[in-house]
Amino acid sequence: MGNRLSKIYTRTGDDGSTGLGDGSRVGKDSLRVNAYGTVDELNSAIGMVLAADGVTEDVREALTQVQHDLFDLGGELCIPGMAMVEDSDIDRLEHILDRLNEPLPPLKEFILPGGGMAAACGHLARTVCRRAEREVIALARVEDIRSQPQRYLNRLSDLLFVISRVLARASGHGEVLWQHERRRKPQAAG
Repeated sequence: MGNRLSKIYTRTGDDGSTGLGDGSRVGKDSLRVNAYGTVDELNSAIGMVLAADGVTEDVREALTQVQHDLFDLGGELCIPGMAMVEDSDIDRLEHILDRLNEPLPPLKEFILPGGGMAAACGHLARTVCRRAEREVIALARVEDIRSQPQRYLNRLSDLLFVISRVLARASGHGEVLWQHERRRKPQAAG
């Protein structure tokens, strides 16, 4: 384990820069900082799912492992050239996704975010995950980034969607379906 922080503020970022894991300094608005910052935000959003009532044990176990993975992924993005997310992590997500999705009924309509607090937090985490994926893609356009972080986030957003469905059903609230027929069809001018 590295050094523990005994003093939280350093004042080194007062100029708008921050230190990367390799010791280099970049702007706090750099693509790299945006990418790992959004991964950190995603981890917090998953913490909100875990803090909600009604999270099933299998979902709790899966998301706790995901939080550890995201800390690793953030570290990979914070240290240029570091490799921490592996293909086996992505395979694990796919296995969990298949297992949780199998008993769910097929989708016939789009689902709106909701279905109880835990499910709504899951949908929020899914949208933050999609943003993290976009941030990693933007970074990969200008710097060498391995494919695993992007693939992991892509699969995780799918898993968070399925987890939100599972939690909506487990809560008794059920899924909130988009009612496309609620709008009247426009009448022809005439």
